[in-house]
Amino acid sequence: MEYKFSFDEKEYKLGEDNLEYFANDENEELNGIDVGKILELISNSDEVDFQNAYYESCCSNCKAGKEEKKKVFDFLEYYFYAYGKDNNFITSSIDSEYNKKSFTRLNREGVVDKSYLVTIMVCKNCGTYAIEIEEFEV
Repeated sequence: MEYKFSFDEKEYKLGEDNLEYFANDENEELNGIDVGKILELISNSDEVDFQNAYYESCCSNCKAGKEEKKKVFDFLEYYFYAYGKDNNFITSSIDSEYNKKSFTRLNREGVVDKSYLVTIMVCKNCGTYAIEIEEFEV
């Protein structure tokens, strides 16, 4: 699975070959979601909109900006919410099955019991990317 998008007239491809790391919540890992599933979710959504983001550490792949001793480094970022029950992935805020229901409503209906923030960070220079999943208290 691969996901392609354009930003400032540059094309980016997210796939298995340019993934720097995938971090799933340290305390309450969300099962049933991996890089392939995340790429599938963003590929099937028309809501995905990467934005400029700035981090204090440079890309570990290309180290863009390090030589110039920059204080912040250019990345692109997109995030969405993943919802789980009993630590297993159920749906997400960009999933068509989600049908615009809030976490609170899905929780009241007994469909989900935990919310996670899924962040995708892409180096603006070389396109290397990382995915982090963290439990998100609603």
